[in-house]
Formats: sequence, structure tokens, C-alpha cells
Amino acid sequence: MKLAETLIVCAAGLLAVSAAATGTADSYMPGVAKPERAHSDYILKCQGCHRPDGGGDAVSNPPLNGMVAKFLTVPGGREFLGRVPGVASVDLSDERLADVLNWTLYKFDRANLPTDFKPYSPSEIGQLRRAPLRTERAALRQSLVDQMQE
Repeated sequence: MKLAETLIVCAAGLLAVSAAATGTADSYMPGVAKPERAHSDYILKCQGCHRPDGGGDAVSNPPLNGMVAKFLTVPGGREFLGRVPGVASVDLSDERLADVLNWTLYKFDRANLPTDFKPYSPSEIGQLRRAPLRTERAALRQSLVDQMQE
């Protein structure tokens, strides 16, 4: 291992130990530039339907809590999260939307994040929201959920 790689690994380890020691391991959110703002944006733009705890409902506002990161484990799931109507059409910049989506994944479903999770970037969000889902959303979501259960 090269010196630079060793230093990066050590720094990441120190951050994790430091976060655990200070009780902030849950607040470590790579890809979320401003967690407080992301939380505020969630409150203003998302929690009306998905609820403060991410619980959603069984009819039209799917739960995020314990579920949302599972979409990252099936083909097309990552793209789906960036294209659902509430995400693709929200009146936030791509930067703020990337923060909110990444924050949501960490906050409501950190346990199911893939080990190789790469946070959404503003440019990826910008691309995804150019092709929003509409009437096909429910059927596509069900197809992805079915794949998760296989």
C-alpha cells in the first residue's frame, strides 16, 4: 500500500473512531455538505407526505424508514430514487436536492446502505430529474420492491 493510501485509510479510521467516541457516528454523512439545511429541506419539502420519522403510509407515500436504501441494491433503484415525482420536481437546486436525498438515506436507512455507496452528486441529480417518472412510478416501484425480495 502506498503512503498516500495508508494515510487516507488511517484518516478515515480516525474519523470513525472520533465520531463513535463523541456519539456522532450517526451524524457522519459523506455527500451531505450541510446536514442541518438538508434536515430543514426535508421538513419543508418531504415530511408532509413521508412524515417526520420517514414512516410514510401504505397508500401513496411509501415509507423511507428501513426501506429507502434498499433501492440502491437492485438494478435501476438508484435512478428511481432520483426520478420519483416528489424528488424530480421539488423546487430545490440540484446541490440541495443531492444533500436531501443523501441525508434521507443516512437518516432513515443507514443500516441498508450498500458498503460501496457513492453519494448522489448534484450533477447526477440534475441528469435524473430531467426524466421524471409520472404514471409509471407505482408499477416501477413495485417491480423494484419485488426484485429486493428475490
